[in-house]
Amino acid sequence: MKIILETERLFLRELTPDDLEDIKRVLQDKDVMYAYEHAFSDEEVCEWLNKQLARYKEDGTGLWAVLLKDSARMIGQCGLTYQHANGKKLLEVGYLFEKAYWHHGYASEAAFACTCYAIDRMHATEVYSIIRDNNIPSQKVALRNHMTLCGKTVRHYYGMDMPHLIYGITANKLDRIRNDLYRNLF
Repeated sequence: MKIILETERLFLRELTPDDLEDIKRVLQDKDVMYAYEHAFSDEEVCEWLNKQLARYKEDGTGLWAVLLKDSARMIGQCGLTYQHANGKKLLEVGYLFEKAYWHHGYASEAAFACTCYAIDRMHATEVYSIIRDNNIPSQKVALRNHMTLCGKTVRHYYGMDMPHLIYGITANKLDRIRNDLYRNLF
């Protein structure tokens, strides 16, 4: 098990084929997948998992399993993927969590750790979240993590056009925020 990140309450590690059933709990829940307009079929879940495994080899990153430290239960996925929007290749922090674990701050905690990882370890100068325009909870996660709305795009998926908002943060802004947080500790 390759641990990528550790936060106060979570471990993030690479997904493995053994995670298929845990991923199904997330991707086959219509409430969780409302921004995708459908819960995934078994075939779509397998494709999703295989895409993450390929990303690890090709990009050195992807969506990772999010596990609770106290129980090792997988509660979702969060990580960094390269996405195309408006003709640009963006490094995106993305997240999907099991519904039972919404509203506990896990998405914000994991996404912030991933953003810091992108800037500190991958030397990214900017990190983005591309969020469906009707996905208010994910927009709140981006805002809690000090991202600002910086654009819009439309994605064509599942036979329809889906408007998305683009939130972003620069490395300089993240450094200022962390310095302010550090100063406030003393």
